[in-house]
Amino acid sequence: MKNLTPFDPVPLRAHFPALQLEVGGETAIYLDGPGGTQVPQSVIDAMSSYWQHGGSNSGGPFLTSRYTDDITNAARAAMMDFYNARRPEEIVFGQNMTSLNFSLSRALARTWQPGDEIIVTRLDHDANISPWLLAAQDSGAVVRWLDFDPTDCTLRLDLLPDLLNEKTRLLTITYAANAVGSITNVRRAVELAHAAGAIVLVDSVHFAPHGLIDVQALDCDFLISSAYKYFGPHTGILYGKYELLDELMAYKVRPAPAKPAGKWETGTQSFESLAGVTAAVDYIASIGGKASTRREQLVQAMRQIKAHEMALSQRFLSGAVQVPGLRVYGITDVEQLAERTPTFAVSVEGLSAEAVATKLGEQGIFVWHGHYYAVAVMERLGLLDEGGLVRIGFVHYNTFEEVDRVLHAITQLK
Repeated sequence: MKNLTPFDPVPLRAHFPALQLEVGGETAIYLDGPGGTQVPQSVIDAMSSYWQHGGSNSGGPFLTSRYTDDITNAARAAMMDFYNARRPEEIVFGQNMTSLNFSLSRALARTWQPGDEIIVTRLDHDANISPWLLAAQDSGAVVRWLDFDPTDCTLRLDLLPDLLNEKTRLLTITYAANAVGSITNVRRAVELAHAAGAIVLVDSVHFAPHGLIDVQALDCDFLISSAYKYFGPHTGILYGKYELLDELMAYKVRPAPAKPAGKWETGTQSFESLAGVTAAVDYIASIGGKASTRREQLVQAMRQIKAHEMALSQRFLSGAVQVPGLRVYGITDVEQLAERTPTFAVSVEGLSAEAVATKLGEQGIFVWHGHYYAVAVMERLGLLDEGGLVRIGFVHYNTFEEVDRVLHAITQLK
């Protein structure tokens, strides 16, 4: 493996008030990022500033309403840069990824006939499975499952051609697995699906804080994420090719706009959260330093973030093999770090996942346990009824010292 030259996260940590929390006299370690990251002060300020300024609902002919429209437009432009969408109208905001996915599944299901087929994967979060299972049930479509290899938890894209045929209407696929960190070759999956005439939706919720998203390069039809996974507020963001958003029938109230993206944004949006979305994107872009455009800053930032997170992963995996009874699921080869995020599902011999998470939590080390809504993953691994696994997730604000501390804490568990 080539030497990695990560950036120093310490100066960036000063931007995050929550990272100063202490438990028992020790600085807390946030390793629960896959369930939601902490936010920098700039996001907090942006959201509170909206309230302090005084906002109104959108579309009104007066100052505070125009201010809200400006906030919304700025957020749409920010996410256009973050996704590398072609136009701001391809960006749709919603309560969260799950709600947006249910809305989209209902709209797409109207276009299916009994006997049509869709493909879901066993590596996905259930928010990218259940909406489609229900949509298939309502429309009479057949569900086909794309499996993953339980030895390293990588998606079996080699099996995808056998599932695709002239009846396939949709492939819905994860960019990175929230449970085990495996990154999918989405571009290849899109090529295969499009060759069969199918639409592709990508769940990028877990991938978004760890890698650069480029919907034009992927050529996916839809892509979805949640800003609270990348240092922002609890808001979901859907990308859709303009022509698809335009032609599909959205379930909406009658006075709602008829054109993207407004027709897909049901009800009043959380405008203060949209201010936070822009601030979150700008925070990530700031890591990239000076560049002529925000998109170029994001490209540079994600390159640095990836390098640092790969170094964290290398440190964790190298130390994990020295911890008796610790098992890491997923990719463990340090030569394949580019193929995974720094998210690790682990078990400790003799202890339940809940017991491990509880004991670590008492020491100020925050990790998740259970299935983390990756129900199909835990079922495939045979661990769902056994309480699932412990999930240790690093992001760019984590340090080598925190990696060492969690490994040491695990060695002391009894």
